[in-house]
Amino acid sequence: MTGPTGVEDLPPLREVIARHGLAASRALGQNFILDEQLLDRIAAIPGALDGERVYEVGPGPGGLTRALLRQGAEVVAVERDRRCLAPLAELGAAAAGRLQVIEGDALAVDEAEAVGPAHIVANLPYNVGTALLVRWLGGEAWPPWWRSLTLMFQREVAERIVARPDTSAYGRLAVLAQWRAEPKLAMKVHRSAFVPPPKVMSAIVHIVPGPRPEGVRAADLERLTAAAFGQRRKMLRRSLQSLHGALEALDRLDIDPSRRAETLSIEEFVAIARELGRSEPQPPR
Repeated sequence: MTGPTGVEDLPPLREVIARHGLAASRALGQNFILDEQLLDRIAAIPGALDGERVYEVGPGPGGLTRALLRQGAEVVAVERDRRCLAPLAELGAAAAGRLQVIEGDALAVDEAEAVGPAHIVANLPYNVGTALLVRWLGGEAWPPWWRSLTLMFQREVAERIVARPDTSAYGRLAVLAQWRAEPKLAMKVHRSAFVPPPKVMSAIVHIVPGPRPEGVRAADLERLTAAAFGQRRKMLRRSLQSLHGALEALDRLDIDPSRRAETLSIEEFVAIARELGRSEPQPPR
C-alpha cells in the first residue's frame, strides 16, 4: 500500500452522501456500503494492487473507489448516475490523477479499448451484474483483457457461479464461469452492510482466468449450455434435439441422452462443445 495520497484526508462517506443529497436509486440497482473496514477487505481480495489498473463499475459516491485508491491502484470507473459525478470528482482531485471517471452505461463501454489490461473490482448494480459477468466470461479471445474479477452479487447468483454438478444451483452460469476460469466464493456480506439494506444477502466472487481447453469455441459452449439448461428438467435427448449435431456428439462421447443437464460435468460440456465445433469451420484466433 502506498503512503498518504490525500484520499485518507477526505470526510467520511456518510457526510459526503448527505452533503450531495444522494440516495441509492432502486431503478439503478444501487446499494451503498459505508463501512470503510469492510471496503478495505473487499479491495484486498485481488491481492497487491499498488500501481495496478483497476476497472470499477457503478462506483456510486465512491466508497469502494476510496478503498482501491488506498491500496495504491489506478482506477477507471464507469458511472451512469450523474448525481455521483460531483463526489467522484472530489475523490479524483484527492487521488492526484489516479482516478478516471467515464460517464455512461457500463454495458456500452468497450473496456478493452477504454481501460486496457486491468483487474475488475465492483459492487455491481444488481440489475446488470449477471449480464456484465456473462460478457466478461464470453468471447473467443483468451486470456481476456481482464486479469481478475472481484464482484459483488446477490448470494444466490454467487452460489450459481461456483456451483458443482448435480446441485440445485448448478447451471449455465457455472459452466460458463468454470470451463476456462477459476471462480471462488471470497466473502459473504450481510444485508445490513448496505444503505439501504437490500432484501437479499450478498457475496463476493473472485475469478481468475485459467487455461483454455484446446479445440473449443466459446460460441459453441454458449449455444450448448443455452439449449441444455433452457429446459433443465428434460432429458438431454429432448433439450438438445434442436441443436444441430448435439445428439450425434452425445453418441460419439458415450454420454447417456437420458441424463439431465445438471448431471453433466464441466469436462463433459467442454467435450460436447468440441464435437459440435468439429463439424463447423474454425474462425481465426
